[in-house]
This record gives sequence, C-alpha cells and structure tokens, in this order.
Amino acid sequence: MNTLQRLPALAVAALVLGLAPLTGALAQAQAPAAATQDAAKPADAAAAPADASKAAAPATPAPPAGAGQDAGTQKEVVENPYGLEALWRGGDFVSRGTLIILIIMSMGSWYIMFVKVYEQSKLFRQARSIQADFWKAASLQEGVQKLKQGTAFRYIAESGLNATTHHEGKLLEQIDLNTWVTMSIQRAVDNVSSRLQDGLAFLATVGSTAPFVGLFGTVWGIYHALTAIGIAGQASIDKVAGPVGEALIMTAFGLAVAVPAVLGYNWLVRRNKVTMESVRRFGADLHGVLMGARLAPASTSR
Repeated sequence: MNTLQRLPALAVAALVLGLAPLTGALAQAQAPAAATQDAAKPADAAAAPADASKAAAPATPAPPAGAGQDAGTQKEVVENPYGLEALWRGGDFVSRGTLIILIIMSMGSWYIMFVKVYEQSKLFRQARSIQADFWKAASLQEGVQKLKQGTAFRYIAESGLNATTHHEGKLLEQIDLNTWVTMSIQRAVDNVSSRLQDGLAFLATVGSTAPFVGLFGTVWGIYHALTAIGIAGQASIDKVAGPVGEALIMTAFGLAVAVPAVLGYNWLVRRNKVTMESVRRFGADLHGVLMGARLAPASTSR
C-alpha cells in the first residue's frame, strides 16, 4: 500500500532527473549564440560611424572661387540703372535730338579751337622769320621770294608790290600813289584779320546758347518724368530721384559745352590781337619801304 502511494512521486523524480541533462545541453547551445549576437552588435556599431564618415567626406563644400585673393581687392559690381545710357534708351526724339545738338556743338568748338591755335602758331613763327628772311634781302622782289608761298606776310608784300606797279585807269589815276599803296596794304591786312576771325562767331554762339539748350533738355526730361510718376501713382524718392536726376544731366552737359567755348573764345581773341599787331607792323614797314623805293629814283633824276 505504501509502495503504491509512492509510485507517482518516484515517477516525477525520475522524469526530472531524465530531463536535467537535456536542459543543460540546451542552455549551453543558447549561450554561444547569444554571445555571437552580442559581439556582432559592437562590430555593427563601429562600422556605422566609419560608413558615416566616408559618406560625409565627399559632402565637404569646395572653397569659393577667389577665396585665395585678398578680401580688400574683391569689389561688387552694381549696375547703375540711371545715367546717359539710360537717358538715351528711355528718351524720346526731343531728348535725343537735344543731346545730339550738344554733342555737335562740343565737337565743333574743340575743332575750331585746335585749328585756330594752329593757324596763330604759324603766324607767330612767320613773324619771327621775317627779320631773317625778308628785311635782310637785297630788294623787295627778292625778299618776297624768300617768304613761304601762301603765307599772310607774302600776301601783304605782294599786294603792296602790285599796288606800286599797277596804278592805271582813269579813275584810279585820280588817287595819288601813296594813298593807293596804303589802301592796298590795308585791304590785305584786313583780309588777314578777317581770316583769323573765322570760327570765333561759332564759339561765341555756342558759349551763349549751349546752357539754354541743356536747360531745355532738362525741362523736357522733368516733364516726362513727372508725367510717368503721375501715371504710376508712386511718388517715393526712388521713383522721383532717378528720372529727375537723368533730366538734370542735360543742364550739366550744356554747361560742359558752353564753358570751354567761352574760355576758348576769349583766349583766341587775345591771341588774335597779338598776332595782328605783328601783321600791322609789317604792313606799316612795308609801306615805308615801298614809298622810299619810289622816291629814291625821283630824287636821283633831279
């Protein structure tokens, strides 16, 4: 009876003892696998930063162009929306015509000034050479031949010589020779003076009218600028300053044309006076020489 009651307990104990080796084997099999997984995790973690560093390396930004240059030498280029170019593009035919007129005035003034200075310089050189070439000649005809062809002094000398040799005609014979020679030389001197005055009237005209031409362009430009601002309905400083500033360029341009013309006119007039003094002096000396040459044969014949 006691034996039968203990059978279930013995069976349970035997079952436990039989399963114990199997449980230990399973535990030993699972432990290396877990260790392998735990060892793989740090390797993956170590590989991840390496891959991240490799991926981040190409993403390093390249240095900007001109980074090696000095920062002070780099200049920012800003396009100016205003100025003469914008005035020409945005202006109408009146504005462009006014600008063209001012340009023609300026070019004409500078051309005349250069030409007149060149002509006066030639007369100065000829006046200095008169003493060596003309007055030291043996006769008037020889002195005239020594003067350069086409010069003012040769023209005056030839006029005086022609007056002494060609004094014929019923009406001209009523004028005495002295008066006739004086008139001929004076006409030649007046022609030279008139030639020197050529172009000075243009300079005077430009100097007196160019500021008003520029002012007309300014008024016309301001009118169109205010009209455009009124149509746009915006009167801010950036909308007003640009068009009005472009219009004021015309006034500045007109003054830039007029001032050199006025200064050049006054300077050339002064140089003309100095030049004509030497020309008139030569004419007076020539008249005396011609009259002395005409009187010498008469006195000899007596």
